[in-house]
Amino acid sequence: MFVDREEELKALRSRLDSDSFELIIIYGRRRIGKTRLILEAVRNREHIYYLAVEGDNLRYFKRTASKIVPELAYAQEDWEAYFNFLKNRIIIIDEFPNLIKENPGIVSLLQRIVDLTLKGTRTKLVLLGSSISMMTSRVLSYKSPLYGRRTASIKLGPLKFFHLREFFPKATWSELVEIYGFADGIPYYLEKIRIPFWEWLKRELEKPDTFLKDELDFLMKYEFTEIVTYKRILEAIAHGKNTPKEIREYVRMRHSDITQYLRNLIETGFIIREVPVTEDPRSKKGRYYITDNFITFWFRYIHPNLSAIEERIFNVDEIREDYPNYLGWVFEKVARQFLVELNKLGKLPFKFTRIGKWWYRDKEIDIVAFNEKEKKALFIEVKWSKLDSRDVNRLISKLEQTAKYTKLDDYEKYYGVIAREVEVKEEYTWDLKDFNEIVKKTPRTSK
Repeated sequence: MFVDREEELKALRSRLDSDSFELIIIYGRRRIGKTRLILEAVRNREHIYYLAVEGDNLRYFKRTASKIVPELAYAQEDWEAYFNFLKNRIIIIDEFPNLIKENPGIVSLLQRIVDLTLKGTRTKLVLLGSSISMMTSRVLSYKSPLYGRRTASIKLGPLKFFHLREFFPKATWSELVEIYGFADGIPYYLEKIRIPFWEWLKRELEKPDTFLKDELDFLMKYEFTEIVTYKRILEAIAHGKNTPKEIREYVRMRHSDITQYLRNLIETGFIIREVPVTEDPRSKKGRYYITDNFITFWFRYIHPNLSAIEERIFNVDEIREDYPNYLGWVFEKVARQFLVELNKLGKLPFKFTRIGKWWYRDKEIDIVAFNEKEKKALFIEVKWSKLDSRDVNRLISKLEQTAKYTKLDDYEKYYGVIAREVEVKEEYTWDLKDFNEIVKKTPRTSK
C-alpha cells in the first residue's frame, strides 16, 4: 500500500519530466518510506535502482546497472566511466552514506561527474540517505562539493495521523489514536500492525524474534557510534524530563557536557526543541520533546521490560493499563493536527497563522492558535477522556484564567475543548466523532 505523499510525488514527477539535469536528494530517518516514495515516482519509467552497501560498491553497482544497460558491462571499473554510459537515464542510489563511508572522496568525485559529464544532459540522479547527519553535513551543507548542484531536496517526515485511516479503514478513531501512540506515522510500523491492535501487540511481544527488542539500537546506530548516553537522554525525555535541568539531573551530566548531545539529537531528528508558541524561537524557555511516538513508546514500555520480553513472560496488559495516561500527550499531537485541518477548511472562527503549546512557570495551555495580524486567539484544552457539560465548563473557566498570562491581552479570545468524547457539544468543543468531517471521502491509496 502507498498512502499520501501527494505533494512529494508531484514534485518528484515534475523533476523527472524535465528536459534538464536533475540532482535530487531525499533523506529522512529509517523506516520513513524514502525508497517506497522514489519507486512510486519512477513506476513505469525505466530506471536504475542501486542500494549501496558497506563495501565493493563499484563492482555491485556495475552488476546492477548492467541489467538495464548491458553495454555497461564493458566499461572500465570507474564511476566516471559508468556515468558516461548512463547519461540521460534515471539513476537512483539508495543509502548514499554507505558510499561516503567506503570512499569519503565520492562526493567530490560526483561533483566532477556532474560538472563535466552530466550537466547539460537529461540525466536524473537521485540520492537517498537515512543518516540525516551525514546527508546534511556531507551532501546538503554549503561546505559540500555538491552544494549548488542539487536541484531539489526532500526531507521526508512521518505521515499525519489522519492518513492512518487509509491503513486501517475498519478501525475506530479511538483505536487509531492507540495505534498512533505506538507507530506514529511511520509506514514501516503501520504496515506491520494488524487489527485488533492489542491482540497484534500481544503476539508481537511473544515472538522470540520480535523487532521491538532491537529496533531503537538499529535506528540510533545509523547516526551515532556511541549510543549509551544518547539513549539515557531519550529515556529522560520519554519519561517527561523536558527541561535542560531535568534532563541533566536524570542523566547526571554537567550542562556543558550535555549541550552537544542535545544538539546532535536535534540535528539527527530524534528530538525537537520547542518554546511557548507566543515566544521568540530563541527564547531560553525551551523544552525538549521526542519527535516520534514510537521512540517514546519504546522507552516507556519496551526498554524497562526487555528482560521479561526476552523470557517471553511479559504481559501486554501492563502497557494497556497505563496507556490512557500515555495517550494524553499523544492526543495533544492529534488534536493539533485536527485543528490544522479545520483551519484549512475554514471551520474555525478565524484563520490562525501560529499554533503550539504554551507555558509559563506552573501554568500551561495545551494548544494556543492565533493570528497576529487579526489579533485573534483560540485556547484549547485537550483531554483523552469522556467529558460532561460540567467538565467542559470547568476547563473553559480554567482556560480563561490561564489565558491572562499569555500576554495576548488585546486579542479577541475564543476557548475550546477537544476530548475523546464530549457528552453535550457546545461551540468550539470537539471529540472523535468530529474527525469524520475532515477525512477525505475517497482517499488516494495505490497498491
